[in-house]
Amino acid sequence: MSLPTISRRALSTHFRIYAASTGAAFRHQTRSLKTTPAYPGHVPLNWFENAFLAAGSAFMALADPRRGDMVAALGETTAGPALPRLRERMLESAEGRRILRDRPRVNSSTVDMDKLAQLPEGSFGHTYVTWLERCGVTPDTREPVHYIDDPELAYVMQRYRECHDFYHALCGLPVSVEYELALKVLEFANLGLPSALLSTAAAVRLTPAKRARLLSEYVPWALRCGARSLITVYWEQRWEQDTKELRRELGILDPPEPKWRRPLGEAKAAAAKRAQAQEMAQAQAVSQ
Repeated sequence: MSLPTISRRALSTHFRIYAASTGAAFRHQTRSLKTTPAYPGHVPLNWFENAFLAAGSAFMALADPRRGDMVAALGETTAGPALPRLRERMLESAEGRRILRDRPRVNSSTVDMDKLAQLPEGSFGHTYVTWLERCGVTPDTREPVHYIDDPELAYVMQRYRECHDFYHALCGLPVSVEYELALKVLEFANLGLPSALLSTAAAVRLTPAKRARLLSEYVPWALRCGARSLITVYWEQRWEQDTKELRRELGILDPPEPKWRRPLGEAKAAAAKRAQAQEMAQAQAVSQ
């Protein structure tokens, strides 16, 4: 059976069977790392398990880029010395040090979307919530970190993962393979994570026209962006800042014009409806 005729479900099934059988054979080997979890959800791996998971997750992520768990596993198992370098950048920055101290998380429980929707149009917070509405996504889909042994480095990886949508909103790029790859090039140039570069292999899934545009327009744009390391930005303290001003501060250039599936007007209307509902709820609470 040739590779193109294998279904995604079959690929996933074969990989799980192979992983289970191979893992069992090495289960009783002496580990080179401690097996006691260092934080909730931590899964310690020895060198072989890490290498095997890296190869398997790379294969599965290429077969189906929508497998967020495989993309996340690839990022963690290939991070290597990149994470300590990112931590050093954070420690060198006052803003970065506050992030490491506070360890903020990005999800619908920690970010008040209704409050952001009421911020002035053009502010980063309003831009972010409008982007979420326009793309039909939420910040609750990011996989937790499992395979990074150092708890602080695990947080750095989690922070990188949860801030990805901020980059989308800041650059004004939709969610699709073409624009994801453009951001991955930007992330590799700015942050140096190997998985960001490895992810660009998914360009083979693009049509020739989209691949040509990615290489001729978006890759050069991404490589010119980023005067400051994005991992050091305390985004939650920038909600009220003007988006264009924030772009200039961070050295993010305007990208080539993207193609959106949902008109901006619909997203703005949805954000306005959310803000109106919030105001009505507050008024009812006061009247009671």
